[in-house]
Amino acid sequence: MQVFKFQPLLKQTIWGGEKIIPFKHLDDKLENVGESWEISGVKGNETLVVDGLYKGYGLNRLVTELKEKLVGKRCYERYGNEFPLLIKFIDARQDLSIQVHPNDEIAKLQGRERGKTEMWYLMESAPSAKLYSGLKMKLTPDEYAKMVENDTICDALAQYPVAEGDVFFLPAGRIHAIGAGCFLAEIQQTSDVTWRIYDFKRKDKNGNFRELHTRQASEAIDYTVYDDYRTNYIPLKDQRQEVVRCPYFTTSVYDVSSSIQLDYSKTDSFVILIGVKGSGELVGADGETTSLKAGETILIPASETKFEVRGNVKFLETL
Repeated sequence: MQVFKFQPLLKQTIWGGEKIIPFKHLDDKLENVGESWEISGVKGNETLVVDGLYKGYGLNRLVTELKEKLVGKRCYERYGNEFPLLIKFIDARQDLSIQVHPNDEIAKLQGRERGKTEMWYLMESAPSAKLYSGLKMKLTPDEYAKMVENDTICDALAQYPVAEGDVFFLPAGRIHAIGAGCFLAEIQQTSDVTWRIYDFKRKDKNGNFRELHTRQASEAIDYTVYDDYRTNYIPLKDQRQEVVRCPYFTTSVYDVSSSIQLDYSKTDSFVILIGVKGSGELVGADGETTSLKAGETILIPASETKFEVRGNVKFLETL
């Protein structure tokens, strides 16, 4: 068994910036790359294994071949031959649309396979970078629809200036938007269902307003108001710092200054490591090494349990 890296899917967008290509150390001339899909089993957008025995395999084919050896027994029983998570890097040169994702139950009622819960980890972003997360005032569905119609919906949203290391958990139903200057890693359910609430009256390359999904979004929104939507945590050195735990994934931050041991012998799951800063290497029990640096993402099979990370590197661990 090996650990896996995948060929990223680079997505050019009208709001994309210029950070992803150098961050991932790619020799590519693409411009306005808004997203790099690092690990994806989304149909029609599957990432392919870069090297080794399974070179060229799509992610879901890899799951079909290796089953619980790759994802773990409970995960395979729950999801079958579909990989449950989608990992992205996102670079926003402009504000993204205000949007919401339905939960699993509502998504099925709306004719979709599943909903989408996600999280953001902010990397080195512009000093002016901000984002929206959650409602700051109570709204009814009718009031929400009127605010969309009269271009005031942003007045109802909590806005946050952001900096490197900030974490935001976005359970399905929470209104949100990534703002201009944000550079982040996103972890989410394998789902591409997004209901666009508001798009700042922008037009696409053909001069048309992008479609809004006011009714579907109204059904999906969680109208609960909270005091704070930021995930607050104390950064730690050379140890695991859990920041998000939900039914779909658990994510921790590691800030390694020289080396740290990773033991997954009691973890019945795949593990994903996402390099967000610095440079290091992942060393297996057999001494095999794999680079782990900013811009690199590694999928560790459930059958592999003991590793060491060496170097000066900050990474996310999600399982």
